[in-house]
Amino acid sequence: MATPDEPRRDRAAAAAWVARRDRGLTAGEQDDYLQWLRDDPQRAALVARHEATLRRLQGLAAWQPGLSPEANPDLFAPRRRRRWLGLTLAAAAAVAAGFFVARPGSRPVPSVRATAPVASSQYLRINEREALADGTVVELRDGSRIEVAFTPAERRVRLVGGEAHFTVAKNPDRPFIVEAGGVAVRAIGTAFNVRFDAAAIDVLVTEGRVQVETAVDIRAAAATGARATPPPPLLVAASQRTVVSLTPVPVGPAVISVTPEEVQEVLAWQAPRLQFHETPLAQAVAEFNRHNAQTLILGDPALGTMSIGGTFRADNVAGFVRLLEVTLGVRGEARGPNQIVLTRVP
Repeated sequence: MATPDEPRRDRAAAAAWVARRDRGLTAGEQDDYLQWLRDDPQRAALVARHEATLRRLQGLAAWQPGLSPEANPDLFAPRRRRRWLGLTLAAAAAVAAGFFVARPGSRPVPSVRATAPVASSQYLRINEREALADGTVVELRDGSRIEVAFTPAERRVRLVGGEAHFTVAKNPDRPFIVEAGGVAVRAIGTAFNVRFDAAAIDVLVTEGRVQVETAVDIRAAAATGARATPPPPLLVAASQRTVVSLTPVPVGPAVISVTPEEVQEVLAWQAPRLQFHETPLAQAVAEFNRHNAQTLILGDPALGTMSIGGTFRADNVAGFVRLLEVTLGVRGEARGPNQIVLTRVP
């Protein structure tokens, strides 16, 4: 029988595993993690919930607030299950700390060495984008890998691990299939995102629709003595997602609708970044202006000599301005639809 402390310990362990997975598991840690999941089938659900909370934390790096003094209501509003948020905040504090301040060893982007004596700025794509032989465009999240096997009858890609977004070239005579962890995602012409980790396969469709087929349901049916007949493929359409559990006692996948904001949150990893190290604000402003229609203007030229450091989404002008307001005493004032003037707070 479970003791009263066990659920609390499992929640804390789930939060810790999520944070450790974000910075990368060693081979030994991965074995321990998988064994921890096998010991209790309910732990996969705990991990999924903490992952959702961590994604909200990571949303701080992509925060695009209006130019007002009020906090973002989605990121900072009180929530019913504050214990979950507290556990994940504690476990992921080191991860979250690197979003706006470049640190040696930060995984999402290569960091500038702390001993570097000169100012620098970089435009970082981070992820790898490639076009396959059929014209399909694949964007691979940093550290992910695929294997391609095309035949005259079909186009098959195996996602070995990590996350990838596919914009599939239309060809009704050659279906496009992505395999990941025993799950097959079949499309003719569409766009979708697949994330593969030790606990689940997460499929998000952004255009068209896909069929999701898995051997997990067949194994579950056989284990209960039922006739092992493959279930019909799961259909997932644009603005929908499904999560296929890879745990020993899996839960059947369900299709859920997602909002545009949730789609943006899932795909936030695709956005290029600007990385600054001891960079004069004037140079950082020039970099943002090169990549955006919205223009930053230094209303006080003396502000241009202030040094800043950190990693930012290249398209997140509003978030960059908000950080300047919070940390450097700089005020951003909108002038027309496409200009923001930066001045020093009196």
